[in-house]
Amino acid sequence: MLRYCLVLFSVFFLSGGFGCGESDAPIEVSMAQHNDDAVVKQLPANGYIRLAIAGVISPDKTFKYYEEFIDYFSKQINYPVRLVQRENYREINDLMKLGKVDIAFVCSGAYVDGASEGGMELLVAPEVMGKTTYHSYIIVSSSADAQGLSDLKGKSFAFTDPLSNSGYISPSYSLKTQLGETPETFFKEIKFTYSHDVSIKAVAQGKVYGAAVDSLVYDYFKRAEPELTAKTKVISISLPYGIPPVVVHPALDPELKGRLQKIFLNMHENTVGKQILDKLMIDKFIVVNDSLYDSVRQMDKALK
Repeated sequence: MLRYCLVLFSVFFLSGGFGCGESDAPIEVSMAQHNDDAVVKQLPANGYIRLAIAGVISPDKTFKYYEEFIDYFSKQINYPVRLVQRENYREINDLMKLGKVDIAFVCSGAYVDGASEGGMELLVAPEVMGKTTYHSYIIVSSSADAQGLSDLKGKSFAFTDPLSNSGYISPSYSLKTQLGETPETFFKEIKFTYSHDVSIKAVAQGKVYGAAVDSLVYDYFKRAEPELTAKTKVISISLPYGIPPVVVHPALDPELKGRLQKIFLNMHENTVGKQILDKLMIDKFIVVNDSLYDSVRQMDKALK
């Protein structure tokens, strides 16, 4: 999510409309000094490692939050790392499936979709406050009368992305199983913001009545920009789901894959790495089992 999906995944403007601009080229490149004696033979033939991030956090913030992370990563691997950012999860999944990116921060819903298509596999996942889970929050204005999801009938609502678990799959599943509704039949108007912080701002500014957002992103902004979240309130918290992971392309060379994983796993033991993780509100990265995402997989299957 980038704080996880990390906002990180993955952290992730509302100026006029919703969403962010598209681009065919990576928006930034971080080039560490290249030590010829430490070149990894298995690096991609294009000469750099391509690290992808979807717009979990709006683009004006994404690079700001991850610049230090990318620079650290590049120096640890002794090779250039290029940040590839796209507006939505589908674009990142497609790039990964086609082998056009090597490593990516994705959300749990996007991972479930990408893994089912054989386009990505788990590398590591962040541990936040001792947990490898997160929630979907339903939020409304702090002045709204709504107390739960059922109170949003006939209101305008913001989802994040069709592949987002917290921002679409989980709330849609709740509508189906708890109220026998779909987003189209339940809400008066639906918007896709393609960014959790955009959804939060949309509610805070009265552009929509409610929204579904990633708890990790919301809690981050609650600490970093309390004046924003103070204009909203959480009226529903989902069950815990597997936290947004870091994934790699299945065909990536095993030795390179191992090196990349080691950098993540050792980051909290490095002084500079620990400082970066603290800013992102991440304890450390750990190896997780695919079964952590079974509940998301089941909801996705039920909706389809």
